[in-house]
Amino acid sequence: MSPAVPPVLSVVPSRALVDETFRVTVQNLPPGSAVTLHSLHRSEDEDMWEAFGHYVSDQGGSVSVSDDFCFGGTYTGKEAMGLLWSMRPVPGSREGLRLRKRDVCTPQLVHISVYGGHAEQGFAARPPLASVLSERWFMGPGVRRVEVKEKGARGTLFIPPGPGPFPGVLDMWGGGGGLLEYRSALLASHGYASLALEYVNPGELESADMEFKYFETAFNIVRLHPLVSPDRVGFFGLCLGSIMTNYLAAESTAIKPRCCVCVSGVHLYPRGAAFTEVYQAITLKAHKVRLDENNHEIWRYRELPIPGDLSGKVDVGRINCPMLLVNGLDDQNLPTVEAAEDMARMMRAAGNDHLLTRIEYPAAGHLIEPPYSPHFRATKFIKQNREKVTLLWGGRTKPHSDAQEDSWKKILAFLQQHLYANNPPRAKM
Repeated sequence: MSPAVPPVLSVVPSRALVDETFRVTVQNLPPGSAVTLHSLHRSEDEDMWEAFGHYVSDQGGSVSVSDDFCFGGTYTGKEAMGLLWSMRPVPGSREGLRLRKRDVCTPQLVHISVYGGHAEQGFAARPPLASVLSERWFMGPGVRRVEVKEKGARGTLFIPPGPGPFPGVLDMWGGGGGLLEYRSALLASHGYASLALEYVNPGELESADMEFKYFETAFNIVRLHPLVSPDRVGFFGLCLGSIMTNYLAAESTAIKPRCCVCVSGVHLYPRGAAFTEVYQAITLKAHKVRLDENNHEIWRYRELPIPGDLSGKVDVGRINCPMLLVNGLDDQNLPTVEAAEDMARMMRAAGNDHLLTRIEYPAAGHLIEPPYSPHFRATKFIKQNREKVTLLWGGRTKPHSDAQEDSWKKILAFLQQHLYANNPPRAKM
């Protein structure tokens, strides 16, 4: 009697950009077998993240994650990418973790395995039936990474492969600080020269005017690069980066963005204030902070009500380029939906509301990341005074993940419409 053929697990493609889908299949199982598909990733902080789903093989002894129903686990239903977007820290991990890629020159390695039965835990102690290693990249082949320290500005410029010239993007993250490169690397993989900007630290610049010039300088570093089309440069901001995007688009006379993408941002930036003053004011309004049942801090009420006086917000009626606002209706960090309503009212009064596109997602939170990133409802955060707290960002995992996937497609389409005259190139792994 010949031995039984072992199960075969495949992940196609096994090497891909992080916003690409894959197909996970298992073959050579006995018909009607209960199995668990499991994904495992060790972060750069040495934390372990996992997701898993329960399946039953068909009469041919096969399971397809894309086509078959998941009966339980960290996700349910037909979810092709559930093994990625439903990832969470393994039991016993530190509280309030957030998964972010620091070294974009290396891939996120995800071990995908299949186990017999419908397991819920203890995967490390059990031998899998089969395993495959999947590589998920933010930086596609041929993308160049260039460190920038020019005219006082600091960051990393990612340049797409090819001769150019390319449209450009100034990419600004939120109030967590530091230099985050992964979104810019992914944008470059889609054909955009993108500068991930490192924000100035409090006290480094002497005035609001000097801080304002810091961001204008960074924009011009992108615009004047020999491989960038100087009249096709836009902003891409998240949270505090969106606040700066609104401010620069409305107030700057030295730079003219072609378009702006604002994710989970507001327009609450008093005229004449220094950027660091605005940031400190936001983080120190302790009397307006609320707590949920887990003592996670809810910050959205710090900025409510939206001021009626122009002195307390950006005059977005002065914006004269296309704006895309992407918000989650369960954002617990900033009053983004209320701010979007006010921005639309102000732009309508100024006669430029035709420039505004709004996308809002029910049950999505604040941290709307590139697709298939795990959902972080609450994570640890270090405030300006160095106090460590746990912030509630909001959202529910499935609808938030759907929002990340859908919004990324719409963001790329928006950038293509306003920065590219034709279809942008895409990096091939």
